[in-house]
Amino acid sequence: MAAKKRLYRSRTDRVLAGVCGGLADYLGMDPVLVRVLWVVIVLSFGVGIIAYILLWLLTPEEPIHA
Repeated sequence: MAAKKRLYRSRTDRVLAGVCGGLADYLGMDPVLVRVLWVVIVLSFGVGIIAYILLWLLTPEEPIHA
């Protein structure tokens, strides 16, 4: 049985808090693409800032052994 994939903030691929790096890893996407999409969401709708802060606070950091 395969292990469930969990969303973590990245320890290694981070600019601020590792949220976009963690999302990219979880979704199997390029981290740069996730960051660009996040900036577009922030500039278009403004909710991206609140969502980023919430993900920063609520998403655990990637375990050291991962």
